[in-house]
Amino acid sequence: MGRVEVWRRPPWWTLALIIGLSLLAYLWAFDVPMIADTYVQVRLARDFGPVSGWPSLAADALYRCRATSLVLTYWTERWFGFDMTPFRWSSLALHILNAWLICWLGRWSVIGWRVAVVAACFFAFCHQHQEAVVWYAALPELLVFFFSMASLLFWLAWLQGRSRAWLPYAVSFACFVLALLSKESAVVVVPLLGLVLLTERSDWRKCLPWLVPFAALAVLYYAAIHAAKATHLHFNDAGTFTLGWHFVEVLVRSTGRLFWFWGFLCLLALAAWRAGQWKKLLAVAAVWIAVTLLPYSFLTYMPFVPSRHTYFASVGLALVVAAAWLSFHERFRARPWALWALSAVLLVHHCGYLWTRKQQQYVERAQPTETVVQCVRGLEGPVYIRCFPYDFSVAQFAIEMRVGGNIQAVPAAAGAPAGRQPLIDLCAGKAAPCEVPPGA
Repeated sequence: MGRVEVWRRPPWWTLALIIGLSLLAYLWAFDVPMIADTYVQVRLARDFGPVSGWPSLAADALYRCRATSLVLTYWTERWFGFDMTPFRWSSLALHILNAWLICWLGRWSVIGWRVAVVAACFFAFCHQHQEAVVWYAALPELLVFFFSMASLLFWLAWLQGRSRAWLPYAVSFACFVLALLSKESAVVVVPLLGLVLLTERSDWRKCLPWLVPFAALAVLYYAAIHAAKATHLHFNDAGTFTLGWHFVEVLVRSTGRLFWFWGFLCLLALAAWRAGQWKKLLAVAAVWIAVTLLPYSFLTYMPFVPSRHTYFASVGLALVVAAAWLSFHERFRARPWALWALSAVLLVHHCGYLWTRKQQQYVERAQPTETVVQCVRGLEGPVYIRCFPYDFSVAQFAIEMRVGGNIQAVPAAAGAPAGRQPLIDLCAGKAAPCEVPPGA
């Protein structure tokens, strides 16, 4: 595999490169206004984030599974104030840390350092999972990834330890607990640990009992969620998800969208070059993607999972791209300019898409709340709003957090007169200017 495979840790320049690639891909997000559900995230953090709110948090079947993000949001606002910039930096910093963790997958023999480093670099600027980085309300996706990967890496360290020291195992289990407190999808850690065990140890049957505590905790975790389904928001909000065979179609569609189009191109290249040395790696990538997408594939409100939910699965895509990139490098070793050209095209395509198409989409998503905030400044009393596209509590939270004062957001039916009160009309589907009736 070459001299790079003797690395015991990623070289410092790799970590620096990941920082640069992440900044290049996501610096534009700092100019995007606060998106609707971010206000809800902050409101929940104010209620549940302080220690005094933890008993209420523990009693809430939905948000106790997002405890780490609420606590982090609470302390971010406590330290830096209510401002989007520190929220953006915290999300981007987590994304960089997560890419660094992918580098450490190089300890896994089936992956190796070369693949892990290239995969981490691609993961840093890949646009497929951009919503998890840009949309602050998707913070649980970043945190569940961080703690899940940490659990996997410490499990790997425990498996590779000669004396089976208890400390890496204990840290792996503790990280798994924190992952469960970050998002329900953390249960995928159990099969991923099993995958590592199966591929890393020839005597895997002897180590299998050590996986039982992880599996038992995952079962108890699911049982607690199911027992609270009478009050659980996602069981009672017109069907966010439901168990059923529709998950097969969602899983297939989501995998196809994840691989379009660089993933498919890389698979075709590997097949054309008959790069058989990557068969085991590709099998691991396939299992990784299927396992990490599965918890999200029971949703009912979309035929495929949102981009934020592909964050974990994108590691599998990154492994495939890394295998193709390294094969290209071996095949065109005599023409190094070709590898630089391919890398430049890959980077420009992903970053260009993020800086243009995705930036525009996020600005449009933020525009309704921005219009409300701008229109109510200097007003008092009720303000009628037509066609607000999000839950109406978002409008009220935005007013309270950014304007303050004695202002009440009141929904107004389309076409209904608002009397002599200020009216914000969003029925055109765009951010219309404030329409304040004469004499109001």
